[in-house]
Amino acid sequence: MAYNNTMTRGKLLILILAVVVAGISQGMLLPLLTILLDRSGLSADANGMNAAALYIGIFATMFFIEKPVGRFGYKPIIATGLVLVTLATCLFPVWQHPAFWFILRLMVGVGDSALHYATQLWIVASSPKERRGRNISLYGMAYGAGFSLGPLGINLLKVGLWAPFLTTTVFFLVVLLLLLRLANAHPEHNEKGEGVHKRASKVYRLAWFPLIPSLLYGYMEAAMNSNFPLYGLRIGLHEADIGLLLPIIGIGSLITQLPLGIWSDRIGRKNILMAAGLVGSLAFLCVPFAGSNQWLIGLLFALAGGMVGSFFSLGLAYAADVLPRQLLPTANVIGSIQYSMGSIAGPMIGGLSIRFIGAESIFYFLGLFYFLFALTGFGYQRAAAWQKTLEP
Repeated sequence: MAYNNTMTRGKLLILILAVVVAGISQGMLLPLLTILLDRSGLSADANGMNAAALYIGIFATMFFIEKPVGRFGYKPIIATGLVLVTLATCLFPVWQHPAFWFILRLMVGVGDSALHYATQLWIVASSPKERRGRNISLYGMAYGAGFSLGPLGINLLKVGLWAPFLTTTVFFLVVLLLLLRLANAHPEHNEKGEGVHKRASKVYRLAWFPLIPSLLYGYMEAAMNSNFPLYGLRIGLHEADIGLLLPIIGIGSLITQLPLGIWSDRIGRKNILMAAGLVGSLAFLCVPFAGSNQWLIGLLFALAGGMVGSFFSLGLAYAADVLPRQLLPTANVIGSIQYSMGSIAGPMIGGLSIRFIGAESIFYFLGLFYFLFALTGFGYQRAAAWQKTLEP
């Protein structure tokens, strides 16, 4: 089988547009559905459990997505993900029932997971090493931009219940038509025919450090979106203030994503990840000392987001540097699973720490985790024997 391992500008642009639209959808659905369920009288804890369906769908998909991508190629999997998310988005306004929406959120999670996995792998596997950091950073920027724009769709409720959902559907259909113009490509197969567990074991042995960022990113993103509102209310911030502060983390990430990716190509991804983890740790640890000063909190959020907002994409790029090409699909699966695990653990650990330790503890845990990550980088070395298995 022939493999298309070149990443042209046109192909990269279409894949980035797909990620932008996926980010818009997820960024809109999370707050929009929460607001609509709250209006219907659903309790806060049941509302949160309903929202978890998205991450459950993402998590579950990672256990079977590798084989379909290997068999059918990137393009059909991305198209399937787009269709699933589009269909679910159209159905949300049809029947406003928590159980029905739980199922639809599962569909969105599965579709998003398939779309992201295939686009990530296509970009990483098809990009030359000297441009891999730049290209995967563009991917991260695209998702961050879409996710930041998504909440604006809430304003379309003034037009009618269907307006935000139909608008997002149109975006998905446009991207799907563009995607159909691309030639399909397949990831490289593992010639040794190794089993899943053996491949996963090898990936962890060779790239355990590059895989940690996906776990930390999922933890940070979910913990901040779920727990910071509670922290903000307890220190006297208004809901409107919280709504303005949260997106600053994403904005910080957008500003630094591409520069960090380019620098990682030049001075090494490990160095960038360790430095970013250390600075991000200090920024999170300083948040409780800012009190209710919104400007200072915003500045610290921008700094923290700018440093650790690139962790998922840079971690994948680093894994691609240190792993043989045939192990990249397995590495992407592991990274996505760890992102989902972090997303589930973040709100749980944060909620428990707020209840039993104090509201400020969510930032102490974030700071501690990123600091420990930076320290572990000193212990990550690739043995000389491993180097022989890597591609130039």
